[in-house]
Amino acid sequence: MKLLFISLGCDKNLVDSEYMIGMLANDGIEMTDDETQADIIIVNSCCFIGDAKEESINTILEMAQYKETGKCKSLIVTGCLAQRYKDEIFKEIPEVDAILGTNSYDTIVEAVHETLEKHRYSNLHTLEGLPSIKTKRIVTTGGHFAYLKIAEGCNKNCTYCVIPSVRGRYRSVPMEDLIEQAKSLVEQGAKELILVAQETTLYGVDLYGEKSLHKLLDELNKISGLFWIRIMYCYPEEIYDELIESMIKDEKVCHYLDMPIQHCNDDILRRMGRKTTKAELMERIRMLRERIPDITLRTTLICGFPGETQDNHEELMQFVNDMEFDRLGAFTYSPEEGTKAAAMPDQIDEDIKADWQADVMELEEEVIFDKNETLKGKELYVFIEGKVADENAYIGRTYRDAPNVDGYIFINTDETLMTGDICKVMVTGAYEYDLIGELVK
Repeated sequence: MKLLFISLGCDKNLVDSEYMIGMLANDGIEMTDDETQADIIIVNSCCFIGDAKEESINTILEMAQYKETGKCKSLIVTGCLAQRYKDEIFKEIPEVDAILGTNSYDTIVEAVHETLEKHRYSNLHTLEGLPSIKTKRIVTTGGHFAYLKIAEGCNKNCTYCVIPSVRGRYRSVPMEDLIEQAKSLVEQGAKELILVAQETTLYGVDLYGEKSLHKLLDELNKISGLFWIRIMYCYPEEIYDELIESMIKDEKVCHYLDMPIQHCNDDILRRMGRKTTKAELMERIRMLRERIPDITLRTTLICGFPGETQDNHEELMQFVNDMEFDRLGAFTYSPEEGTKAAAMPDQIDEDIKADWQADVMELEEEVIFDKNETLKGKELYVFIEGKVADENAYIGRTYRDAPNVDGYIFINTDETLMTGDICKVMVTGAYEYDLIGELVK
C-alpha cells in the first residue's frame, strides 16, 4: 500500500501530520508523492481563515478525483476542517471515506484499515486530554530542524478566532514527554528545535499550577547535539521574568521571540478580545530590547478588523514605524462563521483591507532593510538550508530567521557545504528581507 500525505496549514498541524506518517510507516505503508499511484490519500486540513479553508476544500476535491482516475481506495480528511465540518464534508464530498478530528489522529491506522475494508469511518474525540502515541514521528522538514509542539488548544477566546472551538482548551504536554521527544528528534539529526503551540507562554499552567516554559527551556538547553532552541507564539501579556532570564542564561535559546499583537489601537484590541493596551505593548517591547539588546522581535497584525477606520490604520502605521519590528506579517481580517467578530457591524470592504495590508508590508520592508543595513560587518552563525542552483552560493538562516516565515542569508563560496551545516558568516550586504554574506575562515 502506498500513501500520499498532504499537510496544510500551520506548523502545529505539521507535527500532527508527522505523527500520523510515523504510525502508518510503522504499519508497513510506503510513502509516495505521485497522486496517481497512491492507494491511500490523507489531507490534514486547516480552517483558520477563509483562504486556508478554501485551500483545504479545493485540495480535498482535487484528491477525490483519484478515486476515479487513480488507484485511490481510501480518502481520509483530518485536522481542523474535519473537526469543524464533518457532516458537511461527508455530505458534499461523498468520495471521502473517513474523517478524524484534531484530537483523534492517533486512530489513523484504524481509520485506514476500516476504509480499505469499505467501511466509512469517523472519529471526533472530545477536545480534552491529548492523543496517545508511542510511535516516533517521521520528520518532514529535512531533518536538521524540527517543531516541538508543547501544548494543544487555547483559552484566550479572541473574537476573530475559531481555534478554541476546533482545538479545545489549553492542554500542556507533560515536560518529561517533551524532553523524550526532543532527545529523539536530536538523535534523528535535528540541531534546531522550534517550540510551538497556539500559545507557548502559558506552558505548564494547567499541569504544574504555574508558567513553566522557562523550566522546559532549561532542560532542553542540556541536550547534547542541540544547537538552537527557538520560541514562537508568545502572547505579550504572558511574557514573564523567569522566561526572559532563561533566554539570557541558556546559550542554546535564540534571542528571537515571536509575539503576535494583531493591532495597536486600544478600542480595536478590546473588540478583538486581546488582553493588552497600546501602552502595555510599547512597554513590553521596550523592556525586551533593554533586557536582551540583540533580540529579534517578530509579530503579526490584522488589517481591516470590523469597525477599523482610516485613523486607526494610520495609528497602526505609525506604531510599526516607531516600534521597528525585526520581522512582521500582516494579514487581512477574515470573518469566520460562529465568531463574535463575524457578527460585528461595520465590516470592512475587501479592497480596503488589501490596501491597508499592502501599506503595512511596504512600510515594514523599509524598516527591515534599514535594520539589515546595520548588520553589515557582523559575524553570525548560519544554518545552511540548501544551494543556489547553478551558482557557487548557498542559502542559510541566522538566529534572526525562523524557517518558512522569515528571510535568508546568501553565502557566496567555492567551498562545499551541506544542508544542516552550521557556519560562521560575516554579513556583507543587505536586501529588503535577506542578507548577503561570506564564510569566516
